[in-house]
Amino acid sequence: MIVTFFQVFLCPSIMRAQINTDQVMTIGKNALYFEDYILSIQYFNQVIAVKPYLADPYFFRAVAKFYLEDYKGAEDDCTLAIERNPFIVDAYQVRGISRQILHNDKGAIEDYDAGLEYLPENKTFLLNKAIAQQNVKDYDGSAATFKTLLSYYPKYDNAYLGLAELQLAREDTLSALDNISKCIELNANNSDAFVMRAGIMIKNKENYQKALLDMDAAIKLQPKQADFFVNRAFLKYNLDDYFGAMADFDYAISLEPMNMAAHLNRGLLRMEVEDNNKAIEDFTFVIDQDPDNYMAIYNRAMLYKKIGHHKQAIEDLDRVIEKYPNVAMLYFDRSESKRLAGDMADNKYGESEKEDKEDDNSPNSVINKFKSMVAVESEKVVKPEYDNKYRGKVQNYNAPVSPEKEYFLSYYDKLSELRTNAYYQKELDALNNSHYLRDKLYMTNIESKLTEEQIQTQFSLIKHYSSMLSSTEKRPVDFFGRAISYFLVKNYEASIEDLSQAIKLSPHFTLAYFARAMARYCQLDVAENTVAGADMQEKNTAFTDIDAAMARRDMDLIIEDLDKVVELSPNLVYAYFNKGNLYIKRHDYTSAISCFTEAIDIKPDFGEAYYNRGIMYLQLGNMDKGVADLSKAGELGILSSYYVLKRMRR
Repeated sequence: MIVTFFQVFLCPSIMRAQINTDQVMTIGKNALYFEDYILSIQYFNQVIAVKPYLADPYFFRAVAKFYLEDYKGAEDDCTLAIERNPFIVDAYQVRGISRQILHNDKGAIEDYDAGLEYLPENKTFLLNKAIAQQNVKDYDGSAATFKTLLSYYPKYDNAYLGLAELQLAREDTLSALDNISKCIELNANNSDAFVMRAGIMIKNKENYQKALLDMDAAIKLQPKQADFFVNRAFLKYNLDDYFGAMADFDYAISLEPMNMAAHLNRGLLRMEVEDNNKAIEDFTFVIDQDPDNYMAIYNRAMLYKKIGHHKQAIEDLDRVIEKYPNVAMLYFDRSESKRLAGDMADNKYGESEKEDKEDDNSPNSVINKFKSMVAVESEKVVKPEYDNKYRGKVQNYNAPVSPEKEYFLSYYDKLSELRTNAYYQKELDALNNSHYLRDKLYMTNIESKLTEEQIQTQFSLIKHYSSMLSSTEKRPVDFFGRAISYFLVKNYEASIEDLSQAIKLSPHFTLAYFARAMARYCQLDVAENTVAGADMQEKNTAFTDIDAAMARRDMDLIIEDLDKVVELSPNLVYAYFNKGNLYIKRHDYTSAISCFTEAIDIKPDFGEAYYNRGIMYLQLGNMDKGVADLSKAGELGILSSYYVLKRMRR
């Protein structure tokens, strides 16, 4: 799909009501211009907080979200901008493109029509409208729009490229090739034209050598486009240049470490040259990112079988058979693996005699698909001229898809430009202002590895509080202070014991309950990781020390402590957050969502809570709410949100 992107000309705001607002807006625009998208969003947030009636900050925030590939967030912000000022023509363009990418082509057409009312000869609106019309199969309407476009701009190269796509949709390949050639004649630097022409030849399995020349030309024009190297590797493979193909796959992955097509194809090539362990690594990488990639699962099974890991092979084949129950060859492969593994039970060769159905699940259509390399269908997106760097595009980072960590009390905190954790908590503030503790306490969810000097400091504090507790009058705050130091040096048992003493002396000591919950949480985590890390021979012994019943009991104790925190201090937002994470640990995602919702109700700018709730919504299959929460989390500075949003579209 061709989508022509917009170029934003950053003009000084005409608003001069408050000089500080103008300055913040200008700084935000500067950050946007230099592609510091995350930082720009934070500045626009500040303007919106002060003047929510202005349209500009919503629009420019939409642009930033757009380049971070948060298209739903961009769409929503454009809507807010248009509601405040319906004459921001660029907002219709950004929203239209976002809607196209989100497969809302009818909505996109409405936006392009709105923009064309103000700018009837705008080439971007006309081209994108024609493509959107094509996507909804209004081929006649698309052709008419292209006719209008070319009447205004007969030498517009992308118009011919878009017309070629329309002709391909109408299965008129010859006319499409003719228009691609016209595009190249008008602009020999249009890399998309070379890619499209190469794609036609790849799809039709013809003239791979000529297609290779086109991909060479495209790569010369855009040497940082990973998918271009994947497709060139595909062509080199079909021309028996295995070395060249491997080099292109490697380079594609160096440009874009999360490129699934590159990893999958490299795995297939490694499999063919019998670099089996490396091939397994590639297939495993793909499966970790896309658990339903049956091509990777099947081929990994074959490699496991080959290297003698029959148990793993059987597990993979079980997954493939569940998806393709009518393919006889899969049953044969599994029975062979069971035989080689010495598992003769349920090892029936008769399974392999299941009737093959002549449909998409037939051996030829399934097994051959599993064994064949695949080319990448390029989106053929026309980039804006200044969009030629990757600085600031955090969605391309290889971030883990896991919940934000629990909050705990510490003498050490890592602050960042975007997330300062500067949320007022009266209980913590009161304790710090009392000066009963030797050092200031922070609420944080970022664990800092203590330096040797910091470790010695904590042991010194333990000695200090121990000396205080040796007196006849034992204060709960001294037990509490020592407990925090025990926690930081990971002596969770001693920390729990001291916190229990503090609670016994002061039953309304909110932070003591909170800290005890986290000490118990960490103790449970250590125990479970010990079990998980034990080898097969040790696991039974390990599990006798912490069985499922004990784990449930410990979780119940943690929940009791957090519930007590909420009872004593209903606005201590981190208790709700931590409780939500505990429910995630229990796989009770509905309860986790409820906890994160309570946290958000108290602290509407709690980015971590939006992020965790968004992941839980995705886990439960509620894509709309998941995307909305992740978009909000990204807006509030949770960078990994953009990675997750991008990963969802793969």
